Amino acid sequence: MFELVLTISLLLIAVASLLYLYRLVKGPSTPDRVVALDAIGINLMGITAIISVILTSSSFVEIILLLGILAFIGTVAFSKFLEKGEIIENDRDR
Repeated sequence: MFELVLTISLLLIAVASLLYLYRLVKGPSTPDRVVALDAIGINLMGITAIISVILTSSSFVEIILLLGILAFIGTVAFSKFLEKGEIIENDRDR
């Protein structure tokens, strides 16, 4: 029964990721695309966690942490780009 629940949840998260991918490509605005990209990262973390439980392995924990860090950095970079128009500022005191 537990494996059936894990398989169904894996399928539902995969479908949600496909819908987020559609929103990423077709999104009406750039903030919608940023939110979709962040949600895809969160879904990838969930998929990796479910696969880790199915395979009864704890070696995927590092991958989940790496995906979380990359999703956070990407979200911060896109937010900064939307706010200021550039990601890396080259302001030097003259």
